[in-house]
Amino acid sequence: MSGESRFLGFWYVLPYVIGLLIFTGVPFVASFWLSFTDYRLMRGAEFVGLENYVDLFTADRTFMRSLNVTLAYVALTVPLKLAFALFIAVILNYKLRAIGFFRTAYYVPSILGGSIAVAVLWRYIFADTGLVNMALGVFGIEAINWFGDPATAMFTITLLRVWQFGSAMVIFLAALQSIDKSLYEAAAIDGASKWRVFLSITLPLLTPVIFFNLVMQMVQAFQEFNGPYVITNGGPLRATYLLPLYIYETAFKKFDMGYASAIAWALFAIIMVLTVVAFWSSKKWVYYAGDKRS
Repeated sequence: MSGESRFLGFWYVLPYVIGLLIFTGVPFVASFWLSFTDYRLMRGAEFVGLENYVDLFTADRTFMRSLNVTLAYVALTVPLKLAFALFIAVILNYKLRAIGFFRTAYYVPSILGGSIAVAVLWRYIFADTGLVNMALGVFGIEAINWFGDPATAMFTITLLRVWQFGSAMVIFLAALQSIDKSLYEAAAIDGASKWRVFLSITLPLLTPVIFFNLVMQMVQAFQEFNGPYVITNGGPLRATYLLPLYIYETAFKKFDMGYASAIAWALFAIIMVLTVVAFWSSKKWVYYAGDKRS
């Protein structure tokens, strides 16, 4: 093989590597440095050491409130989204008529769900005179102020996130189709019920994929911005004021880039800790083919 052929693959990935370094690597390192400074856009950066982090965890009530809201949002959305994605994947795994159409239709929300247009549409759907309240009115139910109550406001942005279950569903579907069919045949011969088959065969064999989806969806949920910003704008009473909104307002409304960087790195640290905990806990419940466990 000639020298040029050996390096051909390198030239193909070079544009991506350059883009990754310039648009991801450099800002990543720069934000870490800025988190130790008092830096505003209109003046230079002044090194302040750990002052931003000390203020963050000792004096900033907004940060603590936003952190609690973010944790509640993640704890609510991730399990619901995974459960719904798995439920739909199990249904779509059956050989039904026009199954290809239904698989595509269920995946589309994952493509559209993160867009500003869908968030705006979601806001109109749950408005006082929106489609949801109109549907409730048909059954004689009084209109609900979805954005005026903290609980219902959180429900609206959570529902939008759960609605975007398509990516997790496709991964679950691929995993379901890779399970050895002889296992189901043996269970049928033994007279096992469908529920027993699901609990004893399907679910254990899906645990690696469940773990993967859990980590990915958790990371994405912590970074949620469009829905809370467009639909509720963090309200009411900051009940949906997630940390990404706090970072955005601190950086681009108050122009306090140093403090915003500290918030961003605190969020990064929280995600890393929870990811490590997830990997540690996976030893207890994730089953891989070939495992020899008592």
